[in-house]
Amino acid sequence: MSLASSYAKASDGTRLAYQIQGTGPGLVLLAGQANSHHWWDHIRDDFPGRTITVDYRGTGHSGAPTGGYGTATFADDVIAVLDHAGIDQADMFGTSMGGRVAQLLAAQHPHRVRRLVLGCTSPGGRHSVERATPVRRALAHTDRSVARRALLEFMYTPAWLDAHQGPYQVLGDPTMTAHARQNHLRASNGHDAWDVLPKIKAPTLIVHGSDDRLNPVANAWLLARRIPHSQVRILPRGRHAYFHEFRDTTGGLVTNFLAAAAH
Repeated sequence: MSLASSYAKASDGTRLAYQIQGTGPGLVLLAGQANSHHWWDHIRDDFPGRTITVDYRGTGHSGAPTGGYGTATFADDVIAVLDHAGIDQADMFGTSMGGRVAQLLAAQHPHRVRRLVLGCTSPGGRHSVERATPVRRALAHTDRSVARRALLEFMYTPAWLDAHQGPYQVLGDPTMTAHARQNHLRASNGHDAWDVLPKIKAPTLIVHGSDDRLNPVANAWLLARRIPHSQVRILPRGRHAYFHEFRDTTGGLVTNFLAAAAH
């Protein structure tokens, strides 16, 4: 199925690249921090109908301004994309930082979000459960090859890594500038949706891997307690990129949830 690319403009004039595949009701797929739409390359076809992806500002073919980064800004950018594409309402599936963006989209623009799926994400702020110190140290290792291997092992199980030699699309957009990468980190770290989560009106599915050390699974239950009309599914053995490694399970969960909610 062909992927059609286009460009919208953010409220501050930043060029926003986005991609649409298929027809029918729209499902917006939101990637993790410092990643472009390529996050979804291997699994996009698992979702029937029309899918919409966005290159966050600073990634892919979108502009990379020196300022204007934050999950609230990213959410507004997605609204600009939907407006440009003529889509009044869509389902949302946000993973990792994309889940943080999706939280704000659903809370602040409830009429634009029909159904919501939050994957491997957290509410942010002081109420969230942070990753452990050894995880942070591994990711900050001065030897970048060691840090990259650690990130891979936080993303996937050893068995999956042994069977799949890459390329891996979830390790960050290699075309990003240093300032854009740093601004993405600040945007994700600065996220705090705790107070607005109860405003989410869309039926919500929260999916998390049981063995996620990048974003501890306890955050799934925190989100569920704050978001009305939500349900939680924990995937045994799943790590942060469970949606890729366990794509058969994830694709079915998401598709069935969206289809059931449509009736």
